[in-house]
Amino acid sequence: MVLARDVRVWADDGLDPRALARRLAARFPTCHTFAVEGLVGASPELLVARDGAAVRSRVLAGTVGRDPDPATDAAGGEWLRTSAKDRREHDHAVESARAALAPVCDELAVDDQPWLLDLANVRHLATDLRGAGATAGALPDTLALVDRLHPTAAVCGTPATAALSALRELESLDRARYAGPVGWVDGRGDGEVAVALRCAEVDARSARLFAGAGIVGDSRPEAELEETRLKLEAMRTALRSA
Repeated sequence: MVLARDVRVWADDGLDPRALARRLAARFPTCHTFAVEGLVGASPELLVARDGAAVRSRVLAGTVGRDPDPATDAAGGEWLRTSAKDRREHDHAVESARAALAPVCDELAVDDQPWLLDLANVRHLATDLRGAGATAGALPDTLALVDRLHPTAAVCGTPATAALSALRELESLDRARYAGPVGWVDGRGDGEVAVALRCAEVDARSARLFAGAGIVGDSRPEAELEETRLKLEAMRTALRSA
């Protein structure tokens, strides 16, 4: 399962969601930056994109921090690539996405091996899925695909029903819109929807930041806590620049 935590911060001079979004977009140009009624973030994880008869999804699970020293940074990436715990967590997430998309695609290609997605502050194990229908009408529209995929194992756990039950018992917070779908859909049913990660609920003078970590059998509490700290740093950096 994936446990989340939140952190609340306050600002003396007020917070501008648009300015926060601009800072996030500058630091994380490959992420999906969003600002929707006070929810601001830059998510690296594509839940689903539909373009006619084509569909894409990107699964992320497994994280390591970056280091300014190139040798140490490279060693961290190699550690993540070979980490049995992180690979197990990642494989669960990939299988949940595959199971959701395979029944509605005539063709579905999944990366043979996870690869490293490099961001400014962290690296993730990543796997892309690419599907197709014979025609645009053969695929469900974007919202129907979101319904099939959400919540992913990368933000909930698997099997989903058991994971959700455990989260309701163990997680001591209301996630609000954290880890939910965020994106756009057009009148043809095409669209692009990310998972609302690396985000905060922002009002005039405070922000509530969220981060989560996947828990498997050999997880170490201190390592999972450190993973959430690394993820929170994305929004903390944007706030410190205010």
